[in-house]
Amino acid sequence: MSVPAPRDAAPPGQPKKAATAAWIGSALEYYDFFIYGSAAALIFPEIFFDESDPATATLLSLATFGVAYAARPVGAFFLGHIGDRLGRKKIMVFTLILMGVSTFLIGCLPTRDQVGTLAPVLLVLCRVLQGISAAGEQASANSMTLEHAPPHRRGFFTSFTLSGTQGGQLLATLVFLPVAALPEEHLLSWGWRVPFWLSVVVAVVGYVIRRKLDETPAFARQAATEGVVKMPLAVLAHDHWADVLRVIAGALIASVSTIFTVWALAYATSDSVGMSRTAMLWVGALANVVALAAIPLWATLSDRLGRRPVYLIGAAGSAVAMFLYLWAISTGSYPLTFLLGILAFGVVYSAANGVWPAFYGEMFSTRVRLSGVAIGTQIGFAVAGFAVTFAAQIAGPDGDDWFAVALFTAALCVPPVIAALSARETHRVPTEELGERGRREAAQPETVTV
Repeated sequence: MSVPAPRDAAPPGQPKKAATAAWIGSALEYYDFFIYGSAAALIFPEIFFDESDPATATLLSLATFGVAYAARPVGAFFLGHIGDRLGRKKIMVFTLILMGVSTFLIGCLPTRDQVGTLAPVLLVLCRVLQGISAAGEQASANSMTLEHAPPHRRGFFTSFTLSGTQGGQLLATLVFLPVAALPEEHLLSWGWRVPFWLSVVVAVVGYVIRRKLDETPAFARQAATEGVVKMPLAVLAHDHWADVLRVIAGALIASVSTIFTVWALAYATSDSVGMSRTAMLWVGALANVVALAAIPLWATLSDRLGRRPVYLIGAAGSAVAMFLYLWAISTGSYPLTFLLGILAFGVVYSAANGVWPAFYGEMFSTRVRLSGVAIGTQIGFAVAGFAVTFAAQIAGPDGDDWFAVALFTAALCVPPVIAALSARETHRVPTEELGERGRREAAQPETVTV
């Protein structure tokens, strides 16, 4: 006897196709995003800011890394609205092209020696465009994979979005390894530009992959029956305000990533520690290799045990792991730094990182899923982005107070823990019923049929 397919069931092969498109697109998009982080820590202080005051130059360079996170909430409001009105696919294509173009332009910028203070101004402008792009990338890819996935495997399939992010970070690190090994003269003149120029390839490949993907059955059904929401923000404020707050709090867990990727790299290679630039890039590369395997495993576990317990392991564990990792760097021991870096970022942080795409996405109905995830995550990520700048200040004038930075990072892990403890468990809720409890408890806002 045949069992009828769920009303939101995707065509055969579409879940895998959506997951692959999310993985590759996110990897290519976040390659662009993370090469900026490496450059901000290692190169930009010398070519875009005043070299006479290295500490201030580094602080300003790290601040430009955070600028993109400040732009993210703005992009989230706009792209989330469009994505819930016109579909997930259009946003996925648009964000990839915007990221590729803005990153390529960074590689073409003149330096401070060439145009003076105009150089950092242009750098910040390009960084803002990167932030707007990233605001819609993960939320659209996450919504696409969740709505295509079988109900009992949503955690696994949505984790490909974050596996792609880790893949992009790995690719960015591997590209920077030979660049960082160049003689100083070549590195600061033309070498640093090469990774940014490669974003042309990023945009072309990503466009070819994503333009062939079908819109999700859930969104198509919503548009054809009840109609899309006219004002997604009004629905979020009326039906899902508590879940948006949970996602904002949960998204602060990204501070672990930014501290690990940017501040720890700058600290380890500073005069106070003196570790090799190349060796520290390898720490990030190996941690990301481990994360590529750990993320889908944690996500699969969440399909069986639930989102909350796995997420809590990652959030609470990361608070402890950051102390161990920064302590290892302070000792100057390469074996300890490699071991604890892989443990902290590759294994422990991956528990929260691999589960949040499903955990957050399942809090919202199809009508406002992209808006809810985009706005909630990007406001939280904005704080996480500037965590690097705060860490540089907290570390003191010599930039070596690693304990204070670890304590600061641990404090930022507390809101994600509270958010998870207060959230509903949703791993067994049918896809078409996700986010509907809040809707049933509130008056239904106006919708418009398309």
